[in-house]
Amino acid sequence: MLIAPSLLSCDFSVFGEEIARVDRAGADIMHLDVMDGHFVPNLTFGAPVIKKLRKYTQKPFDVHLMISEPYRYIGDFADAGADMISFHTESDSDIGATLGLIEECGVKPALAIKPGTPPEVILPYLDRLYMVLVMTVEPGFGGQGFMADMMPKVEYLREEIAKRNLNTLIEVDGGIAANTIAVAAKAGVDICVAGTAVFGAPDAEQAIKNLKSLCE
Repeated sequence: MLIAPSLLSCDFSVFGEEIARVDRAGADIMHLDVMDGHFVPNLTFGAPVIKKLRKYTQKPFDVHLMISEPYRYIGDFADAGADMISFHTESDSDIGATLGLIEECGVKPALAIKPGTPPEVILPYLDRLYMVLVMTVEPGFGGQGFMADMMPKVEYLREEIAKRNLNTLIEVDGGIAANTIAVAAKAGVDICVAGTAVFGAPDAEQAIKNLKSLCE
């Protein structure tokens, strides 16, 4: 299991230092939630901030776009240092064209789905994806409870990925903690985004080790 701390839960007043801290603590990936206040009812940060943060770690930047028109900004996030870009099937941009632009920029493409969206919408694009992100909370705010009823989606996608002999990864985001991560692992998740469980812990390194051990 790979652990991707959600930077949404860090102390923004020392953003760079927080990234360096969880890097040292054993984070595999840095998860950066970009929100526009339109697609979701919250505002976070954009490409200029991510570009400044890039120097604090060599770990991959997993940029999750919760924005209405991702196509317009793919180049900005690629230039800022994104290694993976996920955007929502529910956004206003053409899915195929947006995936094509991510590929052109040399970034790994991923698609995200909200809790109310069936996994079947992913299938026409599955062969092009590095990763699928299944939201296990309603996107927009951190600290929400894990929706275990999203696990059949993960199982469905895992089956489809195996059937097609693909290496596509499955990520879940929302409510991941010591009491929920084993459920995600059992369903076939590869990457767990964890916010409060890492940044709210007294010892981030111990928290990450604990999360990983619970998946074994």
